[in-house]
Amino acid sequence: MAEAERIIGTPGTPDDGGERTAAPGAPDVSVADQSSAERRPGRGRRIAVLFAVAAFAYTLDLVSKMLVVAKLEHHAPIRVIGDWLEFHAIRNPGAAFGFGGAFTIIFTVIAAAVIVVIFRLARKLYSFPWAVALGLLLGGALGNLTDRVFRSPGIFEGQVVDFIAPKGFAVFNLADSAIVCGGVLIVLLSFRGLDPDGTVHRD
Repeated sequence: MAEAERIIGTPGTPDDGGERTAAPGAPDVSVADQSSAERRPGRGRRIAVLFAVAAFAYTLDLVSKMLVVAKLEHHAPIRVIGDWLEFHAIRNPGAAFGFGGAFTIIFTVIAAAVIVVIFRLARKLYSFPWAVALGLLLGGALGNLTDRVFRSPGIFEGQVVDFIAPKGFAVFNLADSAIVCGGVLIVLLSFRGLDPDGTVHRD
């Protein structure tokens, strides 16, 4: 009995931020096997991180677009780093980096679907890195979705405000940057074997 308790107690718990790994030869201890009292505090903190990161990314994107529309749109581009980086306001009907301009409504639906998926994943979220990654995705998706819904030419067909223009690259915005950073982080976490619930798969 003492040996069984030692094996089960080895992995980190959601409350202390540890990663759960299965001991060699021992059965997996799933999140569902833990009591609600054990799981609730850890998940609550991770969800708070997710929404804090999302709120920060969304606010930064929203404020930047408001400034660009008010101060930069219909004006000459502003050089930031010589010819290598400019702020150049454009309206983008497509996806990130100007892709797919003829499918505005489709990209609007995709952005809404991504947000729904993130909310569903949050129900089993115990990993801090995953909380940051999903927060970046959520904030970026909400930022561009806001443009799709509220900007011209109409609801669900609105054009996204882009303004960051590196030399030889497509023009993008801070929401695009948040989405890309979140996506890259998710890929890295997946390669590492870390799941949203904090479980680590060791090969």
